[in-house]
Amino acid sequence: MSAARYILVASLLLFFAVTVSAQHTFKAIFRDKATHLPMPGVIVGDKLGHGATTDDSGKVTIPGLSLSIDTFYVSFIGYEPETIVTHFDDISTREVLLTANDKELEEVVFVSSTRTNERIENAPMKVEVLGKEEMDEENTIRPANIASILGDVSGVQIQQSSATSGNTNVRIQGLNGQYTQILRDGMPLYDGFSGGFGILQIPPLDLRQVELIKGSASTLYGGGAIAGLINLISKRPTDEQEAIFTLNATTLQEQDVNAYFAKRYKKIGYTFFAGYTHQDAVDVDHDGFSDVPQLNTFTLHPRLFFYPDDKSSLIVGYNGTFEKRYGGDIQVINHLPDAQHQYFEKNITTRNTGELIFERTLLGAARLTVKGSYSSFGRDIITNLDNINGNQANYYSEASVFIPQKNNSIVAGLNTTGNKFRKLPGSDSIALNDFHNNTVGAFAQYTLHLPAQTTLEAGLRGDHTDNYGNFILPRIAIFHRFNETWASRAGAGFGYKIPSALEVQVIDYPMQDLQPLPAGIKAERSIGYNIEGNFKKEIGKDANLFINHAFFLTQVTDPVIATQLPIQQVIFSNGDKPVITMGFDTYIKVTIHKLELYVGYTYTDAKRKYLQHDQFLPLTPRHRCAFTAVHTFGEQWRVGLEGSYVGMQSRDGDSNTQPYFFAALMVERKIGKKISVVINCENLFDYRQTRFEKIYTGSITDPTFKPLWAPIDGRVVNLSVRITPFRK
Repeated sequence: MSAARYILVASLLLFFAVTVSAQHTFKAIFRDKATHLPMPGVIVGDKLGHGATTDDSGKVTIPGLSLSIDTFYVSFIGYEPETIVTHFDDISTREVLLTANDKELEEVVFVSSTRTNERIENAPMKVEVLGKEEMDEENTIRPANIASILGDVSGVQIQQSSATSGNTNVRIQGLNGQYTQILRDGMPLYDGFSGGFGILQIPPLDLRQVELIKGSASTLYGGGAIAGLINLISKRPTDEQEAIFTLNATTLQEQDVNAYFAKRYKKIGYTFFAGYTHQDAVDVDHDGFSDVPQLNTFTLHPRLFFYPDDKSSLIVGYNGTFEKRYGGDIQVINHLPDAQHQYFEKNITTRNTGELIFERTLLGAARLTVKGSYSSFGRDIITNLDNINGNQANYYSEASVFIPQKNNSIVAGLNTTGNKFRKLPGSDSIALNDFHNNTVGAFAQYTLHLPAQTTLEAGLRGDHTDNYGNFILPRIAIFHRFNETWASRAGAGFGYKIPSALEVQVIDYPMQDLQPLPAGIKAERSIGYNIEGNFKKEIGKDANLFINHAFFLTQVTDPVIATQLPIQQVIFSNGDKPVITMGFDTYIKVTIHKLELYVGYTYTDAKRKYLQHDQFLPLTPRHRCAFTAVHTFGEQWRVGLEGSYVGMQSRDGDSNTQPYFFAALMVERKIGKKISVVINCENLFDYRQTRFEKIYTGSITDPTFKPLWAPIDGRVVNLSVRITPFRK
């Protein structure tokens, strides 16, 4: 080789080495300028195709940049675009504060239930969020479950369906609980038989936030979300070590111990929750039956997070809940049965769930999500007469892609879902047979942002079910901001619901009384409409006002009706006319310095059109009002007062119920930055249904319990301690 060639090769190698060594990495964390909250999903890219999307902690890393100056363009729906110039010698992680393109009066919260990165205020689909602050507060008030906090939201009614077991379901806008879909990180786990005790087994400490959609959401999430959906979002780790311990005791002889740990390292992270609840059976009204069942619950939820590169993440998790509930005759529960005192119901439940979630940022900041879950729910129901043991397996898998652009976005995906119920060996004979349902679906949603502060959104889902045929579910929504003060949204969507004899009802019918679904029964179909207006205003230096007024209407055709015959058998049929629920929902939020006030009112007119007389939907209050007021005093004290008014409720074959008022008071004392002590009193006025009537008919040996329309556990005071040892 000639000297010239040696020089040429050496020069090329030197140039290559310098070029490689000159490459650098751009690192940044993006936050909202007003709240300093981290912003996931921000698109960062240059003209050469380098780019990425921020992760859940608002961080982005873009390697492989040249030694020259790079200019990055930043975009996020609802925020002013930014331009960032980087230099070769800039190796630090810079903080970038993004400014909303209109004044924000409410806390900026990013939601996952819309499947896009819309700010909550500007999303065409209305989503109400109970965020980290609410979860932390509920953890010190009701650490065992989230039932209480859901009932504080206007338009949402928590209905206790069993006096013996304490089972509860969630009703939205007047419709029964089977029309509310409950998701965990976007995946359905609580339907049919597996819906038993669903929200009573979910501790708030294990959640980052709860997202609620009132009205049809079946286009995005499939059949079942006719009245609305509740999406429970699990926590994810951050770079800071996190640890939270909660100890709680109540005057109703309940004790709770919960613990949560989380930490993200460079390539791996974890979250770990463990909780235990013990509750003694209590006969509040001294009628001989438990108003609060004996309870022992253990919950375990570890998750591992893997970050193989800057664009990918993998989550592997397990969730286990193991519970024993024992209710009925107090004398029997205390191991003193005799010839007269025989009645009891014991529920032994086991819920095991595995989950897998893979997320990757693709070219052009598109995001691919692949996730799946498998859940096995077993319930052994033991009474003085029967022993019934069943299991339901639920599975869900989905692959979806989100493609954001400057003024529009597309989300599309495929999913499969199904369940399988079977009676276990050793179970007493029941009329129900083993069954299964499987569904394959495809969905797409297009969101368009027009210049005049208008957002249009259209979605379409197609589902094929193996037992009930095909369903096409379109949805359309619009959001328009008139100015900084006024805005409005409207939408309409279709839904459907596959029949199941094991769906939650207003009353928990004994399983031995349930009959198989008849041949030819049809799936329920629905259409829902909503229209609303928003008003927001700064009314002082530290004072904000937000008002939302929404009208809703939902029609369910071919409703599946459960009818209990005189011989106690429960049969199912389709109504020849629809169930229609309509009304309006208004809430007001006011912030004045350190005072936060929330007032909500819901008017509901729900009717069963398939009946000639008494068309009202049972146990649906026409008028319901709720308020919450929280004031912070300095850095150490916080006081909260909440109350609700529940209007008259109608009952089949019985008199109307009494309206009643419910109130609660909470006082929090912070000791330094790491310890918080809370004393809370629920049901201040000790209002109970049993003050007005006996809740059962028949004898103490063979009771029949009435539907519950008011609390039966009475006043309860709890004292809790929350410890966060790593808080700075």
